[in-house]
Amino acid sequence: MNNLYDRVLQHPNYYRQFNCNESLITIFSCPAEARLMKNKFSPLWTQHNYLFYVVEGRKIWHIAEGSYDIGAGSCVFIRKGAFVLEQFFDEGFCLVLFFIPDEFICQTLGQKFSAPVKSAGHRQVITLNSSETLAGFFHSMASYFAEAREPAQSLLELKFKELILTIADNPVNSELLSYFCSLVNEPRAISLERVMTDNYRYNLKLEQFAQLTNRSLSAFKRDFQATFNSTPGKWLLEKRLQYARSLLSMYSEKTISDVAFESGFETTAHFSRSFKQRFGVTPSSVGNS
Repeated sequence: MNNLYDRVLQHPNYYRQFNCNESLITIFSCPAEARLMKNKFSPLWTQHNYLFYVVEGRKIWHIAEGSYDIGAGSCVFIRKGAFVLEQFFDEGFCLVLFFIPDEFICQTLGQKFSAPVKSAGHRQVITLNSSETLAGFFHSMASYFAEAREPAQSLLELKFKELILTIADNPVNSELLSYFCSLVNEPRAISLERVMTDNYRYNLKLEQFAQLTNRSLSAFKRDFQATFNSTPGKWLLEKRLQYARSLLSMYSEKTISDVAFESGFETTAHFSRSFKQRFGVTPSSVGNS
């Protein structure tokens, strides 16, 4: 899968961008010659949360919990992880995009959330309240992109903090506030479990799962074993196979290759072989039963 954050960094000539450590602001516009992704459906992932305001056009984010059709005027926060982006090549698309690492959110809001709160979970895609204050913030960013020189790092850091604090100050954004609070107070084991549950259906490498959990690969494997009492490879294979079997049982119209892709397998051949070894029957026999 392609890394959205890395792809944006690789094309500063197409998308003007300002960097503040690992945080990144970009004006992301998509004329035909500047598209990062050429396919209508593009599997992507990023190790950082990102927040964006859509200036023009629409795209659909397909994630494990469902699909989100996001168009002009929308302000959306998306938790780090994997997704499939559906594009519409007959219309332009422009957004102001902020990549915001967990650590920066925690540093900015650590004192605001001094005690943990109970939560039933957090959606990956969270639509924000488009208040006049928030709209004014995005309009204020336009002047920075219009100037030839790049703003000072200290100013960029203040703009990132302003964005997070503006959102956190609006009680209507209660779902995102709950997620921010979990970042500040949540035990690392719960964070690891959430990342794995949200993303096991995507064909991510172990190194990428480690990045999503803010760990080195060795620390990820060690903590995974302690949390799940299994190795990452065995756990992922079992979760993907069980999910694939449920898809085959519920949707007889899906092809084997579709099920393999939607369950996180790299190839149809690997999926079919693993499925037969685990359940003693071929995927096609389940789909036709």
